[in-house]
Parts: sequence; C-alpha cells; structure tokens
Amino acid sequence: MFGQRIDRAREAMADRGVDVLLLSVGADLPYFCGYEAMPLERLTVLVVPRDGDVHLVVPYLEAPRVVERPEVFNLITWRDSEDPITRVVDLVGGAATAAVGDQMWAGFLVDLGTACPALSFTRASEVTAPLRMVKDADEVAALRRAGAAVDRILADVQTGQVPLVGRTEADVAAQIGRRILDEGHHRINFVIVASGPNAASPHHEPGGRVIRDGEGVLFDIGGTMVGPGDVGYCSDITRCIHVGPPPDGFAELYGVLHASQAAGVAAATVGTPCEDVDVAARRVIDDAGLGEYFVHRTGHGIGVEAHEHPNIVAGNELPLAVGHAFSVEPGIYVPGVWGARLEDIVVAAADGPVAMNQIDRSLAVVDG
Repeated sequence: MFGQRIDRAREAMADRGVDVLLLSVGADLPYFCGYEAMPLERLTVLVVPRDGDVHLVVPYLEAPRVVERPEVFNLITWRDSEDPITRVVDLVGGAATAAVGDQMWAGFLVDLGTACPALSFTRASEVTAPLRMVKDADEVAALRRAGAAVDRILADVQTGQVPLVGRTEADVAAQIGRRILDEGHHRINFVIVASGPNAASPHHEPGGRVIRDGEGVLFDIGGTMVGPGDVGYCSDITRCIHVGPPPDGFAELYGVLHASQAAGVAAATVGTPCEDVDVAARRVIDDAGLGEYFVHRTGHGIGVEAHEHPNIVAGNELPLAVGHAFSVEPGIYVPGVWGARLEDIVVAAADGPVAMNQIDRSLAVVDG
C-alpha cells in the first residue's frame, strides 16, 4: 500500500518537476509511510527522491515508535548531540527543487534553505493533496466505520438518552468524548457542544454555560479511527436538538437548513465542480433571506485529516471525482440569539453521492 502511494507521488513529482519530497510532521507522513510523528522541536522527515531509496529520518529516542518497513523506507536516526539538517542535506544531494510538507516547522525550512542556498522550495501539498483526495475502497470503508461510530453517539443524544438540562456544556462534551473512544476511535479530534446563543459561534469551545430547557444545542463531534495500514481516518458529524418544543423562528430556520443540506448533498455528483455544490446549498439559505448568517464554506475534504482537500467553496472549480470524500455542512448563525448546522460526510461515487452518516437529519426534540 505505502509503496504504491510513493510510486504515485513520484509520478506526480515528475509531472511537476519536483526532485525530492520532504515530509515532516502532519498527515502526509503517515499516509505515505505509516508513521505519525509527534510535533516535536526535533526534526523528523521522510525523504522521497524522484528516483532512488526513500529514507525516514527520526530522532533516536523516537525510533521505538516506528514500525519499520524496509520495503518502503530505510530508517535513519539522529541523537540530540547531532545535527539532523546535515543528514537531510546529504540525502537531498544535488536536487534542484524540493516539495516541503506544509506543516514542517518554519525553523527547519529556514535551516534547509541556509544549508542548500541553490535549492528551490515548493509546497508538498501540490504533489500529495491530489493523491490523498481520491479514496480507494478500503479508505471509504474506514470512513464509513468511523461515521457509523459517531452516528451511534449522536443517535443517543437525539433520543434523549444523554441528560442535558442542568449540566454544563463542558460536562456533556466530556461524556461524549469518552464515548468517541469507547466506540473505537483512538483519538478525540473535537467535541463541540454549543447551547442557546453559543451555537451562533461555529467553533464554540464548550464551557461552563448550563444547558437550559427551551433552547437548542448544537453537537459537532469527530475523532480518528485506525484504518488501512494502521493509518487513522476521521469522522465528523453535526446534529442539532432542541430541549422542549422549538419556537417558530428556530423551527423555520432549521427547516431552511435541512433543505440546504439536502440540496448540497444532491448536487455532489461526479463531474460537478466543488463550487457548484456550495452554490446549491447556499442558494436555499439565500432565498430564505438568511444568507448573511451562513458565514463559512459548505464543506471540507476529510480522510487522514479532519480537514483536507477538496474544499466545497466558491472559487474551487475542481470537478468531483469518484472517491472524493468531503463534508456538506451548511450553517445559519444569528449572533446573540441562536445557531444551527447540519453535517454529513459524503463520498462521491459513480452512481451518486453516498453519505457516511445515516442518522436522522431532522431537528430532534428532547425532554432534557
């Protein structure tokens, strides 16, 4: 699997005139070699020349965490008394152009530039993002498993099995975080529990606000679950509930949101430009006179990272292809009053868009 991915990367490098790929911390590293580096001040880098051997350079004390794959890469370690930049420079050799991982620490990039003044740098994502965007059958299966896990969690919220009234957002978020792990994820990526007016902040941090009867609560949760090659794949879902019967204004707002999300999913067919999916979802909200309250893109890609390419946003003319995985998540946020968002992960397939999340998309009403 990893060897095939590196072969595809080398084809892309040749097309773009890239001589060497330098992948440090970030999701590209586990995608191409199965190792996820800690975001340390010590340099880790996978050196992939267009031709020749691949090398993984890691701090000596991190070596026990590496699953060695000699058919994919040679492992090179360095100790704290040594300069890792010199190791990488030797491996780069006479390369003229290097594609550097987008999350590489700036200090390392500066050091490489100083050590190799003739070396030209570009973003690794120009090589790797088009490859990672297209998920194979095993990757789609991993996304489906992760999606089913978070479905089970929020289904319990929708049916009132998670007490809400009288508890803080932070307390509810902690309970849901434990469930994310219990359902098979190895990492919690985020848990948003936003009640009442807090739901008007798209990335609200759950805090000490006590959830009350008679208000809406937005839940946006996700984690990372081990998939093919022991590489993690992400889940991401948003649902809203209302504690007690919703007032007319909120019910109407959610009805518009529900129609917007359905329109976005329906538009996500193979060959459709990403920006057209955004337009389809946004038009419904605009037509309802609520366009000013939809303040973000309609969706983002997902896979090894919770947010990756392709983005479902105005200006992205990329046509959807079989295997593209992304969220469709319109939101309506009225500052100081209330907010709502509805999100599924969707995979573009030859016979139409397939949602990785299957639980009820209507506004669930619970007793609290």
